[in-house]
Amino acid sequence: MKSIFKVSLLAATVAFVVGCQKEEAPKTEATTLPAKIEASTESATAATFASEDEKAGYAIGASLAKYLNSNLEKQTELGLDLKKADVLAGVTDVFNGKERLTDEEIQVALQNLDQRVAEIAQKKMAAESEANAKAGADFRAKFEKEDGVKKTESGLLYKVITPADGPKPKDTDTVVVHYSGTLIDGTKFDSSYDRNQPATFPLNAVIPGWTEGVQLMNVGSKYKFVIPAELGYGAQGNQAIPANSTLVFDVELLEIKDAAKPAK
Repeated sequence: MKSIFKVSLLAATVAFVVGCQKEEAPKTEATTLPAKIEASTESATAATFASEDEKAGYAIGASLAKYLNSNLEKQTELGLDLKKADVLAGVTDVFNGKERLTDEEIQVALQNLDQRVAEIAQKKMAAESEANAKAGADFRAKFEKEDGVKKTESGLLYKVITPADGPKPKDTDTVVVHYSGTLIDGTKFDSSYDRNQPATFPLNAVIPGWTEGVQLMNVGSKYKFVIPAELGYGAQGNQAIPANSTLVFDVELLEIKDAAKPAK
């Protein structure tokens, strides 16, 4: 896991800070504090500096402060209590040549912070994973009781929304589908409808719930699938899907491409 608070930050030189902020500052400004940035821009317009060097020096400090502030907020979300005054004291002491920790002690302290962050994050992920598993089981139990819902041996739940008489694909086929995928709370994580473009893929190259479920469909039909985590993205999840998430898909099978030819 990457540390939220990089070891190099508090020991950075001014040159490093300038380079680092070219990548980090825009991300923080664009995603967390747009309103405050507008106000800061207006204030900066009215400010005057004796020279370009003075202005550049101020900009370096302001940029570093925004970056550090963003990271401290993330630490607070994890339950750590890193105070701005202590961070400022470290910066000030180094600039004044009066630092209270050796380079080795700084390194050890930040390595310990990395470890604490990792442990807290792992515990948080484990708790969320357990909660998602329970919520998913409850959701599936309720959905299973709805009229028309069927359950396969693997645990896949499905309901025919629009029946059709077209052919059914095999797992070796490539299919063309329209679909929308959500978490059980209704959060949408993917949709071909939103892109106005059907998706085409080999049926054996997707999550197991899809590979199994789409084979149940006839071309022209529309199904609702409720897929348990073990047939989806499992205990790992991905960037858009939390660990142990039950997934809900509305799927239309539009076409079978390159269908496997029957053996002679």
